[in-house]
Amino acid sequence: MGLLSKKDGVLITDPLTDNNPITIQVLGICSALAITAELKASLVMGIAVLFVLGIGNVVISLMRNIIPSKIRIIVQLIVVAALVIIVDQVLKAFAYELSKTLSVFVGLIITNCIIMGRFEAFALGNGPWRSFLDGIGNALGYAIILVIVGFFRELLGSGTLFGIPVLGDPIEKTGVYSIGYENNGFMLMPPMALIIVGLIIWVQRSRNKALIED
Repeated sequence: MGLLSKKDGVLITDPLTDNNPITIQVLGICSALAITAELKASLVMGIAVLFVLGIGNVVISLMRNIIPSKIRIIVQLIVVAALVIIVDQVLKAFAYELSKTLSVFVGLIITNCIIMGRFEAFALGNGPWRSFLDGIGNALGYAIILVIVGFFRELLGSGTLFGIPVLGDPIEKTGVYSIGYENNGFMLMPPMALIIVGLIIWVQRSRNKALIED
């Protein structure tokens, strides 16, 4: 018997496609709009949410039988706030410039609908292992969308990936710029992130008709 049963495996694979937290559940949209102008920031935010949601789900699951129902939201906020503080301090220690780029959006992980939603809907009713898998699956689904959006926004908006020029030099007119290509500044604006997410939703629902509401 493998480490993951088929039922457990679905907890990881389902949020990656047919139950993605951003494109299907429409949660966590704010950060998808705000920090995806750079691929590096998108990746780091995805990793941060992976850590917070994976560990947070386990902590809430372990405490589920001793948390009074009337204060469960407060307890959940305290848990996620503690984990976010750890993420924030690690970023400031090892990636200070990036921490300034993400700035307030790291703190807003505390109120991320995906995290609070998984605490409430899953971790409070399931064991630590399944809660961990659910957290990892949903965080990966969130991160994948952020990385896809960040990839296209940075590539088409700045001609770079991770800050490295990949389309040529727009000043010296090398690479694709030599044939008249210009960076699309609109790609760096938040509305473009929403358009890209909309295109991803369109592709998903074109591939799987069951996702289309009646």
